[in-house]
Amino acid sequence: MSGPERLSLARARRLALAAQGFAAPRPAGPVTLGHLSRLLERLSLLQIDSITVLARSHYLPVLARLGPYDRALLERASGRAPRRMVEYWAHEASYVPPEVHRLLRWRMARHADEAWGSMTGVAREAPALVEAVLAHVAAHGPRTAREVEAAVAPRAAGPARGSWWDWSSVKAACEHLFWAGRLTAAGRTPSFERRYDLPARVLPPAVATAPDPEPDQARRELVLRSARALGVATEPHLRDYFRLAPAESRRAVAELVEEGRLLPVAVDGWAAPAYALPGAVVPRSVGARALLSPFDSLVFHRPRTEELFGVRHRLEVYVPAPARVHGYYVLLLLLGERLAARVDLKADRPAGRLLVRAAWEVPAPGVGQHGVARELAEELEVLAAWLGLERVEVEPRGDLAAALARAVAGR
Repeated sequence: MSGPERLSLARARRLALAAQGFAAPRPAGPVTLGHLSRLLERLSLLQIDSITVLARSHYLPVLARLGPYDRALLERASGRAPRRMVEYWAHEASYVPPEVHRLLRWRMARHADEAWGSMTGVAREAPALVEAVLAHVAAHGPRTAREVEAAVAPRAAGPARGSWWDWSSVKAACEHLFWAGRLTAAGRTPSFERRYDLPARVLPPAVATAPDPEPDQARRELVLRSARALGVATEPHLRDYFRLAPAESRRAVAELVEEGRLLPVAVDGWAAPAYALPGAVVPRSVGARALLSPFDSLVFHRPRTEELFGVRHRLEVYVPAPARVHGYYVLLLLLGERLAARVDLKADRPAGRLLVRAAWEVPAPGVGQHGVARELAEELEVLAAWLGLERVEVEPRGDLAAALARAVAGR
């Protein structure tokens, strides 16, 4: 695109899918660190979540775009120098390229105003503890919060708390220092605990020693990264990708348009104006097939998912079981250029099975259940094999379940 223009919704979808890496062929051979680095540079982030009913969320977008790969690649990329990705609060907790970590230093500087209450509380009420935690990690890191607690406040050490967010004061201090950018994560343990260390020992030297970017310029660069990852997007879409403040996002978008680095685009059916990068190429077609986690960057902004694909998708993990419509951990099937099905999945590792708790069709003109079920069955087999599970089993819930069970049985 060379100037302002109007896009049909179909062309907007293809542009978005291409931007997210779904128009490119998957690697012909084994997936390498180079493939992973290029994908992360394209997406700018992989959202992290603690849910393990299937696989941790950051592993699944890589599978969706590159195909089956060795998950140890992500552990190497985040846990060994030179690191290709590091953790910070981007779109929620995320893995980001090191340069994006640098672009978020203005957020680190706002820790006293923007960090959560438990973090700001410990910094305000126990500053000596915070400094003791930092000193211990500086002398002995990388260390988990449990290891720091055992050394700095052994009387507080003991059994794990009752929930993910029921932090000890030492854990809150670690997280405060992480938010403020004084600590970062050198990797994760097998139980997925952060291993805190100094940024100078984790970030590549060129990033660690680079001066802080001017905040407005950093936010403009983040908006450009959002535009690259999304393909075509309204200002609220661009804002959500890195969770920017509305006023700051609007100012950044306006300045980028004035500079010619973002182009206004009208998308049929969208009430709000949209934007794209100059030179963005719309592919003639996209033949993707992938299962998308609820935290996949193609669909994690629910309003955009509905505007782009016409599908209302809700994360029901925190909805009481009787009130759930589609299931606990529901993935979307991307088939070609549309979202074709929903599947509630569970990795039943003791039994060696990928359990489909429910399967639901997303109806589309001219597309029958049989074809969707066959494609979904094949993709579920790929997922099961990648997870090291022996078989796929389908429970009889959902309007696609019977057709999917037949397709699975016929393979």
